Amino acid sequence: MLSNACTYGLRAMVYLAVHPAPGYTPVREIAQALAISGPFLSKVFQQLVQAGLVESHRGPSGGVRLAHPPKAVTLKQIVVAIDGPELFTECVLGLPGCGHARPCPVHEAWTVNRSELNLMFEASTLEAAAASVRQKDRRLA
Repeated sequence: MLSNACTYGLRAMVYLAVHPAPGYTPVREIAQALAISGPFLSKVFQQLVQAGLVESHRGPSGGVRLAHPPKAVTLKQIVVAIDGPELFTECVLGLPGCGHARPCPVHEAWTVNRSELNLMFEASTLEAAAASVRQKDRRLA
């Protein structure tokens, strides 16, 4: 349901929340830590910068950082910034004209699931995702 770019963007944003730096974090550091292609991740970060979720800085001390505190960023904002709002608004099968008047075979079930996904992504913050990762890391240590 989520594109690779969106999955990587979510992971990278969680990385920034888990590893807050006083300045900017180089994209190559994030890419290395998450085993993601640096050039691909740079393109993902461009979308997040355009959406106002991340700030970037060029140069020797350049990189990216969160534009807002993790508690102020929802996972839905990240998904919409990268994949657009379609996950929360469109037919899951991508059929044109699907709606109450001309429902696709999964329309009614998807309408319920789409609403639940929307609520879940809106209620889930970057801070909560980061806390979950920190908790998991402690259990593995």
